[in-house]
Amino acid sequence: MKHFAGCTFLALFCLILSASTVFAQEGAEKDTNAIVLATFGTTYPSALPGILHIRDRMKKRFPGTEVRIAFTSNMIRKIWHKRQNDEAFQKANPSIPEDMYSVKGPLATISDLQDEGYTTILVQPGHISLGEEYLDLVSYIDGLNAIHTIKAKDQPFLRLAISRPALGTMGPKHPYADDINEVAKALAGDVQKAKEAGSALLYMGHGNEFFPSSAAYLQLVDVMNTLYPETKTYLATVEGFPNLEIIMNQMKRDKVTKVLLKPLMDVAGDHAHNDMAGSGPDSMKSVLTKNGFQVTTVIEGMGEQDGFADVFVDHLAQTAIDYGITLK
Repeated sequence: MKHFAGCTFLALFCLILSASTVFAQEGAEKDTNAIVLATFGTTYPSALPGILHIRDRMKKRFPGTEVRIAFTSNMIRKIWHKRQNDEAFQKANPSIPEDMYSVKGPLATISDLQDEGYTTILVQPGHISLGEEYLDLVSYIDGLNAIHTIKAKDQPFLRLAISRPALGTMGPKHPYADDINEVAKALAGDVQKAKEAGSALLYMGHGNEFFPSSAAYLQLVDVMNTLYPETKTYLATVEGFPNLEIIMNQMKRDKVTKVLLKPLMDVAGDHAHNDMAGSGPDSMKSVLTKNGFQVTTVIEGMGEQDGFADVFVDHLAQTAIDYGITLK
């Protein structure tokens, strides 16, 4: 009888343990962490590696965490959605991941993750500097975090946090000067290419006509010229300050005659192909050539470089620590 009772107790204990394991697994599923890589996006298939490589580096660092891509540009998303039914385009571009054709904006991507049971979400912006697009994205996250339900259990997120752009943001937690130094060190390979070509290094940044976001660019150039004094580095923006005319005058004063021109952007998309290296009279290459400079263009997104992509991954890892989030 005692033997029977002991067996019964053991069986009951195993049943309880099994049930506890199931409940724990279900609980873990409801508290799963996820990452959203939010970038402006690109319509150029050849430029996608600049974004996909950043995602790959995130997956390599955190193989057990879900990573989704979001495009902030409505126009770019619409173009990819139309391509879902374009068999000719898909046949011509077989290497494009399937999820690109249904890419969503940050809000919709976060919503999808929340519906799937992800309650801790980290958003990593793919922006270069603290500018209009980054601050707009911050406002989205702030808006979602402003949700306060009557019952705590009904909150849509346990944690929803946003990291910082490549060149940093405001505040003492992570001094932006440290981020700029990290980026400058990650660009050593670009300096080496320019040095081997006997050229100065000229970056094309985006800039903004209505937002004073150029200070980080100027500080990056200063740091690079301090780190790599043998090769001069310059940066001209498509919009706002400093424009190409200002930088050309600087290069002429410095007696520069040859430049290696490449985009300081995650992707080598429309701006790189047209505003930078296009054949039109207003492209940077055309204007520089007309003014007597020998120009070599590099059509490569910064996100394609391991070191630069890892800047975003490092920022993400630091933000996870800040919020007590474990990325696996």
